[in-house]
Amino acid sequence: MAGLEEVGIPGKEYLREALTNCSDPVRAIEEFQTENGILLPSLRPMLPLLDLHGVRRLEFHTSVLEELKEQLLMQIENLGKQEHDNQEKEKKLKELLQKSFPVIKIPILRPVVMCILKNMNQVDDKYLKQLVADKQFYEECAVQVKRQIWQYNQALFGDEVSPYLSQYTKEKEEVLFNHTDPTAQFFIPSPKQRRQGKVVQTLLTMIGKNVKLYDMVLQFLRTLFLRTSNVHYCTLRAELLMALHDLEVQEITCVDPCHKFTWCLDACIREKNVDVKRSRELQGFLDSIKKGQEQVLGDLSMTLSDPYAINFLASSALKILGYLINVESLPRDNQVLVLLLRMLALGLQAWDMINSQTFKEPKLDVQLVTKFLPALMSLMVDDQVRSINAKLPPDDRETAITTIEHSGPPPDAYQAYVQENGVASVLAMYHALHTARQRDRLGLMRILGTLANCEKNRAFEDPFLHSLVALLIPMADEFAAEDFCTVVFDEFFLTGIMHENVVYHLLKLLWYVHLKLPPSRSDGMIKALQPVIKNENMQSLFNSLQEAVKSHQPVNSQQNLTTDSPLLNVPAPSFV
Repeated sequence: MAGLEEVGIPGKEYLREALTNCSDPVRAIEEFQTENGILLPSLRPMLPLLDLHGVRRLEFHTSVLEELKEQLLMQIENLGKQEHDNQEKEKKLKELLQKSFPVIKIPILRPVVMCILKNMNQVDDKYLKQLVADKQFYEECAVQVKRQIWQYNQALFGDEVSPYLSQYTKEKEEVLFNHTDPTAQFFIPSPKQRRQGKVVQTLLTMIGKNVKLYDMVLQFLRTLFLRTSNVHYCTLRAELLMALHDLEVQEITCVDPCHKFTWCLDACIREKNVDVKRSRELQGFLDSIKKGQEQVLGDLSMTLSDPYAINFLASSALKILGYLINVESLPRDNQVLVLLLRMLALGLQAWDMINSQTFKEPKLDVQLVTKFLPALMSLMVDDQVRSINAKLPPDDRETAITTIEHSGPPPDAYQAYVQENGVASVLAMYHALHTARQRDRLGLMRILGTLANCEKNRAFEDPFLHSLVALLIPMADEFAAEDFCTVVFDEFFLTGIMHENVVYHLLKLLWYVHLKLPPSRSDGMIKALQPVIKNENMQSLFNSLQEAVKSHQPVNSQQNLTTDSPLLNVPAPSFV
């Protein structure tokens, strides 16, 4: 019972001294019990009765202590909930803490001290230092108390937050490499659904309304983004801000200069549309950044580097290009399109901007609009013609298909910009996804090989490969043709096979389409993959695929995948 003497209650030291110096130990113990028992006259006659029933004094006093403790905790909580006269409330709690803090060392009384600390708006540093010094005390502190500790101890806060940041990126990667649902899409969940995740909600609890802790988390995210180039940290930055917006934590949202911009972009992503009004708001935010405030562009670029933002911007740009084709208008005349390209360019430059600390919006290449986009639109027109041709009567179709099938490689301007410009690369990648979604075999064969040369290997990033594989799996029948395999495997996937993530996505694709591959192609892919298998998990996946290929008996190439497929008799591998 260390700590009782400090609050004026005789403890074990007092009892030890009394027993050492007394002539009759039994009488000394009885006197100690009388003086320090429950001083309630009406209760004294009951104690012998409890003795007769075999109830030990320790049990009795412990039960009374528990009851009194619960009552005290309830009164402290009620005091903490009082909204009027906050100054008086803090004064009472401070006095209580001063009197009771020494008994924090007594486990049975510690909850009282912790309850007082939890209900105080501001705890003195001397108490916080003692809590940090003892690991057990710190761990038992409520999050309201830990916030006050964290804001003066960034390293400790970093240790608490770091596992959740790692867990967040791991969860995103589990979705990207998920194989249980081969057609699942990474981008399906809405923004509000995504920020209900456990990690985001835990971080919200840890931050509360503390601006300093929020700034620390943002700094951790910037640092990790620079160190790893992992864009999932950009996603978390946007989700965290919007989760605070949902809770109306104005203490933080009002001081974050990215709040209005992120809020507007979030609304566009949720509605899957950028109308003229929202485009003006977004453009206004970008144009209103004044001299001396350029550092805001760093956080804005992180928001725009979020894969969900990139997906929205690129998809919206392609929709507008489709509209311009129908109305026979030029890309440069559409202000919303130009804004989307501008935002896309800013998002793709996020890492370089933060790394160099040169906060300047990248200038949009004029020829991107005047040369690349018309070339991309010409490919989109060919896609439309091919789609219409497929619906024509057989006789008319035969005349038109010759021109379409021999339309040749993409225009030179298209290929050049895909290799040199990030915005062009992303637009080309999303055009390829759209083509695959339409199951346009010829259209996909025409452009997929070009993507292997994308600027900074953007086509080998996980969000794109995940989406591409999910769209190629339903086209399994097409893999029976060698020309389709040549484009998909030889001209695209195998050119990036030195990247570990590409191997995982390729293994996933082969797992679901190998039944349709010609035997020579199956054997060739196994031989191509064998030298690049680098770790135990990858080896396990490869072995499963190899066994499935060996056990496969040739079937009609036109047969569809059904529940009777031999593929489903082999345990599915784990891609995480």
